[in-house]
Amino acid sequence: MAEAFDEIKVAFVCLEESVQAVAATIHDSGEVPERYIRPEIDADPVIADAGSYTLPTIDMSRLINPEFSQEELAKLGSACEHWGFFQLVNHGVDQVLSQQIKADVSEFFSLPLEEKSAVAIPPNGMQGFGHHFVFSKEQKLDWVDLLFLATRPVEERSLDFWPKKPSTFRDTLDKYTTELANVTEQLFRLMAEDLGVDHEALLGTFKGLPQSVRINYYPPCRQADKVLGLSPHTDGIGMTLLLHVNDVQGLQIRKDGEWFSVQALPGALVVNIGDVLEILTNGKYKSIEHRAVVNPEKERITIAAFHSVHLPCTIGPLQELGDPRYKEIDGFEFTKGYFAAKLEGRRYLESLKL
Repeated sequence: MAEAFDEIKVAFVCLEESVQAVAATIHDSGEVPERYIRPEIDADPVIADAGSYTLPTIDMSRLINPEFSQEELAKLGSACEHWGFFQLVNHGVDQVLSQQIKADVSEFFSLPLEEKSAVAIPPNGMQGFGHHFVFSKEQKLDWVDLLFLATRPVEERSLDFWPKKPSTFRDTLDKYTTELANVTEQLFRLMAEDLGVDHEALLGTFKGLPQSVRINYYPPCRQADKVLGLSPHTDGIGMTLLLHVNDVQGLQIRKDGEWFSVQALPGALVVNIGDVLEILTNGKYKSIEHRAVVNPEKERITIAAFHSVHLPCTIGPLQELGDPRYKEIDGFEFTKGYFAAKLEGRRYLESLKL
């Protein structure tokens, strides 16, 4: 995704304000600036009783165990087809490393604003600390600060945007994202098996597993029912792996036309299918609209790792999966269209259907 951005040069507006700083200034008055108020929330409520909506849980240790693999593989395929989301447990990422990345990320966001701003996103840039997808000074804003970094391929990293504080941050992120890439490759291979397609036919689109991370900090907001942490969208990549840094929930997905809240399991990776994988699978796997809401009292921190296509490439349904339901499209053109859609749900993905 970062490579595509460098080629496309989307015009973003640079914002110097930090949502964390805004949240601190309104703590006493409780008055949220107009630019952050999202009236559409009331028109699009969350279902009160989500008892029938329990996100599927997939056990990686069962997937790779011959005794249980076929049963667990069927569960994986069903989750991708009917949900587009699942929680991955026993994924093999080192627990000590997971705790260290959580500690480092928390410490970074606790730094004074001037220190975080040392890695600020530059004008028309994408990597660094700040805001994403801000196209105009009149646009409604999400209630989130973020740190976005390209992590793979290693030789294309822009280390000027990798924080030097805390001192362990760079090394921890390097090791953590390497382990996530290994998990992702395993999942792609297993998905190919479920789909009945050649592993290389699927993996070829993601050659080298291009990867970036978006580390999200959602400050608390006393008027949380008036703001959105992240606007409704699908991910314009292959697959996303999300780690909750703390135990504050906020992820919501659209299921059967209604929103419901995901209760992330401790230590699990929340995995979701992206637009590219929906296209490659000819619509069998689903890229589902999701958003983030804000807690009135507690900060929420997450790390989303995006696994993107290898550029240049052509994105289109795999031939083994029947008559194509989506257009073939150049990878750069796909990414340009995704950015231009400005996180407007599934609108762009739907436009690619035949």
